[in-house]
Amino acid sequence: MPCWRARKASDSVRLGSRYPSRVRPVISKLILPVFLLCHTAFSAPADSFYLHPADTVVFYGDSITDQRLYTMVTELYTVTRYPKLNVRFVHSGWGGDRVSGGGGGPIDVRLQRDVLAYHPTVMTIMLGMNDGNYTNHKPEADDVYYAGYRHIVETVRQAVPGLRITAIEPSPFDDVTRPFTLQPDGYNAVLQKYGEWIHHYASDAHFDVADLNTPVVAMLKKANAEDAATAQKILPDRVHPALAGHMVMAEQLLKAWHARPVVSSVAIDAVTGKVSAEFAKVSDLKKAPLSWTETDEAMPLPFAAWLADDKDHSIAMAIKSSDITQALNEEPLRVTGLGEGRYKLAIDGTVVGTWSEKELAEGVNLAVLDTPMAAQAVEVRDLTIRRIDVHQQRWRSFQMQLEKFNTEGLDRSLKDLDALDAELAARQHAAAQPRPHTFAVVSEK
Repeated sequence: MPCWRARKASDSVRLGSRYPSRVRPVISKLILPVFLLCHTAFSAPADSFYLHPADTVVFYGDSITDQRLYTMVTELYTVTRYPKLNVRFVHSGWGGDRVSGGGGGPIDVRLQRDVLAYHPTVMTIMLGMNDGNYTNHKPEADDVYYAGYRHIVETVRQAVPGLRITAIEPSPFDDVTRPFTLQPDGYNAVLQKYGEWIHHYASDAHFDVADLNTPVVAMLKKANAEDAATAQKILPDRVHPALAGHMVMAEQLLKAWHARPVVSSVAIDAVTGKVSAEFAKVSDLKKAPLSWTETDEAMPLPFAAWLADDKDHSIAMAIKSSDITQALNEEPLRVTGLGEGRYKLAIDGTVVGTWSEKELAEGVNLAVLDTPMAAQAVEVRDLTIRRIDVHQQRWRSFQMQLEKFNTEGLDRSLKDLDALDAELAARQHAAAQPRPHTFAVVSEK
């Protein structure tokens, strides 16, 4: 299969009627250009993903992790891209936390109650935003941070010797879209210094690292050059990203985990009926008119749905200013051998786009469109959010508020909420299982 080149922004696409008309121009302009690359050049082997079947992942950190957004996108990606893995996720961020702990208790209490109690096989750590005290660099703050970070790693490793740790270089303080609050280098320089230390410590302590600072800063710079007002909305208070920023942060964590960019890849020759498919099964192919049944092994991230709610255009800006589509959301369909003209692609009877025969021969990215596969991903997203919220209430409203009373009623309630969490997780994974869809390519004539 030849390398596929990027489509022009002017390529026309008809979006499904499920999204408001006010949103469609935004999606067409910013998302529908399809980056059709040689997926063999960037696609990691299917078995190289960092997470393993039946893993338990604990996301640990401060208020940025407590937003439960980059963690939600990471969980959603995993469940939809690898629906057979059945990984368990626990979101254990606490606003204001430092390496010494914070509002949820001292660090040893936090680690025992909010990490080790879940018997994790994987742990991510993102701390640093509060440890720098929002002041210029001070060596004494470094010493506290480094010692505290080592204590976290050594404590969890002693408790779980086989624990796989991904240390996250702190996400940025936005010194890009607004003037520095600190001179001469800004506060993000302090966080970058922490990230450099984590990188070096990881080499000695043998754990993995994800950089959530450098790529987000690069995205902010690109966005700021195009539209400074919209760029400011990506990190509206300079510390806590909106969903737009968290999407790019999740991308960086997933890249560190060798995430697969390709949802599925299908190429069909309309003349010979020859089919090439990766991460998908094609059956019942008919040539006049061209139609087939396709069952993909995975689903795309629901970009179109997020953009439909993107009232301040920050998500569109973040996607446009980053490589998240190429890195996480490629679902190429290529149809060759069609006669000259324009063709409609219908999936399950609904038209999702219209292209010329040349455009279809070059390939289109279904992952950015309003398709039944994307609608299924929205089902999984909604279950993911509800499951995360149940655990948050179980932890923060019940366990944390009532544990000092040591009542049998609390124990029963916690067990019931754990059972509800497990039930929602089962529904989440069931909703992510592959479904067959009917495809048809029909001339507009």
